[in-house]
Amino acid sequence: MLEATQNPHKKRFAANLQTRLILLVCLLVLSLTLVAGGMYTTMIGRVLEEQIGKRALQVSKTVAQIPLVREQIKKAQPDGTLQQLAEKIREETGAEFIVIGNRESIRFSHPKEDRLGKKMVGGDNAPALEQGQSYISQAIGTLGPSIRGKAPIFNNQGEVIGIVSVGYLVDDVQNVIHSHQSRVGVLVLLLLLLGVFGAISISSRFKKAIFGLEPEQIARLFTERATIIESIREGIVAIDRDAKVTVINKVAMENLGKKNDTAVIGQPISKVLPGAKLSRILTGGAQRVDQELNVGEATMILNTQPMLEKGKIIGAVASFRRKDELDILAKQLSQVKEYSQMLRAQTHEYSNKLHTIAGLIQIGHNKEALELIGRESAGYQGLIAFLAKAVPHPVLAAFLIGKYNHAQELRISFTIDPDSQLIDVPPELNREKVLTILGNLVDNAFDAALKKGEDPKVKLSMTDIGNDLVFEIEDSGEGIADELSSQIFEKGFSTKHADRGQGLYLVQKALRELHGQITLSDSELGGALFSVFIPKKRIG
Repeated sequence: MLEATQNPHKKRFAANLQTRLILLVCLLVLSLTLVAGGMYTTMIGRVLEEQIGKRALQVSKTVAQIPLVREQIKKAQPDGTLQQLAEKIREETGAEFIVIGNRESIRFSHPKEDRLGKKMVGGDNAPALEQGQSYISQAIGTLGPSIRGKAPIFNNQGEVIGIVSVGYLVDDVQNVIHSHQSRVGVLVLLLLLLGVFGAISISSRFKKAIFGLEPEQIARLFTERATIIESIREGIVAIDRDAKVTVINKVAMENLGKKNDTAVIGQPISKVLPGAKLSRILTGGAQRVDQELNVGEATMILNTQPMLEKGKIIGAVASFRRKDELDILAKQLSQVKEYSQMLRAQTHEYSNKLHTIAGLIQIGHNKEALELIGRESAGYQGLIAFLAKAVPHPVLAAFLIGKYNHAQELRISFTIDPDSQLIDVPPELNREKVLTILGNLVDNAFDAALKKGEDPKVKLSMTDIGNDLVFEIEDSGEGIADELSSQIFEKGFSTKHADRGQGLYLVQKALRELHGQITLSDSELGGALFSVFIPKKRIG
């Protein structure tokens, strides 16, 4: 079905879906990586600035605690001692500058010696000199914008006598940040490439999982499946691997007495269709074919089938139909079959009679031809008149006429007891099963009578007096040996051919369903006598 749905436009549809999936996943990955990368680089910038500021502050505090610095900062003019100390520390810490100033912000150290003895610039010394605070600030000095850590210099009495400023140029900090951000950019690019590869892989797997179909085709398949399931006149129920109902059609809901599928979908199959034993298939149990299942007051004919995917059972399907519908079809078929057999026998028999009459006329024996015509007409009309009165049931009467004509064709004397009567036949009694019983017994009687070969005779008696319908079929055959009487109703047992042995088994099976009985005795004709008793009222 899937193959039939795929048309010449499949490649175009497949490319569209796959392209859309790739673009969608790539856009999603790109958005996520850009947002995450942007946030990460921003966070790196802030963290690095904060860490560099803290480092500058820590260096400035450390320098401010050096005794030499406290001693030299008291001098009126720098003599180069603090310059040497500051430069040495600057080289070891990697700072851009370390400036040591006195209370009046006069520089005692600076990376550029020509600026010694001059006032510090930036305008951010007040908190340290006036309030004795240590802090981080950003300002523009003689070397450019920088991140600074400032710490006051205290004398032994706790008075502020100077300031230490350690700085890192903003341009240098940005270079460090950019170097880290470039690494993040490489990572973002790798993630994007991985996302593209993943998108292609996901789209390919997705297309394979849906058999290369487009969403439009899947929707059409779903609609077709739903329409097909609803058009089937049998009830359909499907379950998943957890034995829960996934699909049910309207016919099934009507047969199960359910108003809508919302009360059924998702329910365990054991509650929805008890007795079907559908969950057994999930564990490798045997399928059920044409088995009867009682659902409420109705009898269904059930068939089950597993659903396979790559050789594994992923669910099961049950289909069922009311048995009475099949019985109607069987009844119609049985009637047609009996009618065709009757016509065939009549055609063959009357063909022989016409040839005989034509021969008598041709040789000049007109009187004998007229007598033969009269006998045949009277005998057949008599049988029809008798059956119309004694057996007023068209199906049974047609059956007996057919067997009578068949017997005439086989040159068997087939008589129906003139005292027979079959009027009181309950309407609920299954006629097809009665025909199965009589048909097989009469055919067996014909075979037995022909086997002996001398004046074959078969007699049928019927009566509806009392609580049972009674049928007696006897023949002029050789009878049945006592040691075989217990085996003749077994399936496959036959005294004729290897491919026979079904007739009496079907008789016994039909009688069980009708709660009837059958006995075997010797016939006055010399062969076997089968007596059948079928209760008029249903037992149980």
